[in-house]
Amino acid sequence: MKAVLSRFAPYILSLVRIVVGLLFLEHGAQKHFYFPPGGNHPAITTLSGAAGAFEILCGVLIAIGLFTRPAAFLASGVMAFAYFLAHFPRGFFPVNNGGDGAILYCFIFFYLVFAGGGPLSLDALRGRK
Repeated sequence: MKAVLSRFAPYILSLVRIVVGLLFLEHGAQKHFYFPPGGNHPAITTLSGAAGAFEILCGVLIAIGLFTRPAAFLASGVMAFAYFLAHFPRGFFPVNNGGDGAILYCFIFFYLVFAGGGPLSLDALRGRK
C-alpha cells in the first residue's frame, strides 16, 4: 500500500502547491481588486496593503510553480510577520486571535521552500524542481 501511495506523492505535492497558491492569491485579490466581495480594502501604502501585493505576486508564482522556492520563502516570511504583528497581540492562542490561517500558510510555504514545486510546475519544465 505504501509503495502505491508513494508513487503519487510528487503529484499531490503539486496539487497542494496549486491550491495553496490560489487561496493565497485570493486574499490579495480581495484586498486590491475587491474580488471576491467582502473583506477589507487597505491602501497599498499600509502594511496590510503591502501584504496584499505580496499575496498576489507570491500566490501567482506559487500556483503556477514558477520560482516556487524563492516565492514560498518570501510568502512564509510575510505570513510569519503578519502573525506576530497582527494576530499575536490579540492573544496567545491562534484559534482565539485569528492567526491559525497565517500559521498554516507560513509552514506550508516553508515546506515548499524545501520540497519545491513538484512535477506539475513551470520550475519542473525549466529543469529546477
